[in-house]
Amino acid sequence: MWQHNYHPVGGSLGMSAVLAAVPIVVLFFMLGVKRKPAWVAALAALASALIVALAVYRMPIDLALISTVYGAAYGLFPIAWIVFTSIMLYRLAVDTGKFEIIKDSVGGLTDDRRLQAMFIAFSFGAFIEGAAGFGAPVAVSGAMLAGLGFSPFYAAGICLLANTAPVAFGSIGIPVITLANVTGLPVMPLSAMVGRLCAMMSVFIPGYLIVVMAGPRRALEVLPAILACGLSFAGMQFYVSNYIGPELTDIMSSLTCIIVMVAVLKLWKPKTILRLEGDQPVSAAVKRHSTGELFMAWVPYLLLVVFVLAWGEPQIKGALDRWTHSLLPSFLPVGQALNGLNVPGLHNVITRIPPVTPAPAPYAAVFAFNWLSASGTACFLAILATALVLRVKPRRLANLYVATFKQLSMAMLTIASMLGLAYLMNYSGMTSTLGLALAGTGVAFPFFSAVVGWLGVFLTGSDTSANALFGNLQVVTANALGLNPVLTASVNSAAGVMGKMISVQSIAVAVAATGMSTADESRLFRFTIKHSVLLMIVMGLVSLLYAYVFPGYVPQVTPE
Repeated sequence: MWQHNYHPVGGSLGMSAVLAAVPIVVLFFMLGVKRKPAWVAALAALASALIVALAVYRMPIDLALISTVYGAAYGLFPIAWIVFTSIMLYRLAVDTGKFEIIKDSVGGLTDDRRLQAMFIAFSFGAFIEGAAGFGAPVAVSGAMLAGLGFSPFYAAGICLLANTAPVAFGSIGIPVITLANVTGLPVMPLSAMVGRLCAMMSVFIPGYLIVVMAGPRRALEVLPAILACGLSFAGMQFYVSNYIGPELTDIMSSLTCIIVMVAVLKLWKPKTILRLEGDQPVSAAVKRHSTGELFMAWVPYLLLVVFVLAWGEPQIKGALDRWTHSLLPSFLPVGQALNGLNVPGLHNVITRIPPVTPAPAPYAAVFAFNWLSASGTACFLAILATALVLRVKPRRLANLYVATFKQLSMAMLTIASMLGLAYLMNYSGMTSTLGLALAGTGVAFPFFSAVVGWLGVFLTGSDTSANALFGNLQVVTANALGLNPVLTASVNSAAGVMGKMISVQSIAVAVAATGMSTADESRLFRFTIKHSVLLMIVMGLVSLLYAYVFPGYVPQVTPE
């Protein structure tokens, strides 16, 4: 059994952290300086991580290769699977002409680009995040904005920024539930604290989005809509997370926000209409459609909502998982969890040691092959149901499948490469070395706990994965420093979402969904990095205030 060593360079944490950061530096350099496509940057970072893992951390080559393949497999399923089906659903709506009617229906509410961005990228995107998560919100809302006539770069950038508000409670609250499972802290205090942190940012994000898009003066022109959007979402996010739980926080917040935004757009119009450079002239009147036409146009997304919500129900999900479990061949190394396949040669072969874990513990490697209950499968069933309702012939649907695969092939390579990199860094101990280095900042740790979460999401592209990776480290460090562990664990999740917009996986999905070329990925990264760092710093400062100025507002957990 191979054991982690978090200080491989002469017992020095600082020097070890410098070498552990090499893959991240390579990634930033290739994207931000050399301006290479994301798949090239991801493969270069992966190659450097392999060298560091083998030469510095002395990781056995078989473990290094298996952990990389394991991560790549997770990148393809479930992450790339849900992105693929989301884009295919959008292409189906376009191919059948229904998206033109959707454009008219949104245009009927408003033809102001600022309000369209808030409604689609923030409100509707948050609903998709709450129902499906992973890359679906950026894929769906980005494609919709591009289809509405936004430039692909605007559409991608806006959706990446807007996606920060709901991520911590995405996919039926899985990030917070995972955080509770990893740390051993109760779900409700964590949900409440994450909600308090995220609600503060959610009030701010719609306005920030419009300022970035159009400037402060043009943002003030739509201040009533900005306030209605931010306050309705944040208010419900705070209430549900604090008094109901994490599972329905995004769903209820986004639905409330959508209803409020529709009412605002019906009852109020800005004095001036904002159009973007290159927009086509606006026709005098938006084309009107019957209720039946509008309903049929929205059928693809209505069916998506129905299937994804149904698949999120514990009883349905449990039944599907049990059926999948019964179908698995007996020779597969099935774990204790339903559909959990123990990764051969990696599961429990590596030992993690304190302070990353309370005591030496084997590092599990279980691939959740929940192919029936996955959100991507729910989306694929929505595609099939839509094809039936709209009478799309099988050959036409098959052509759409092939066309979608061609569109996303490089994005899927990027996702697989980045998850391979993340898992290699996790299983080699590199990520833990970086986390420990940041945890050694003493009284400043509440600020750097935000950096830890941000780093985790940047690497993995997932708030859930970052919570699984660093949640326990946050708790161990907080206890050692006499801080409330609920705060630092919650900051890991709430600040981690700020890294979502610069995760290479998210950028690759946004670029593919909006029809840009891979050459635009580095430009999009340079656009989002400054916003990501700024928002992470804000969350770090808020964390310091909660730790030392307002500690009474952090939920307390009484030891049993």
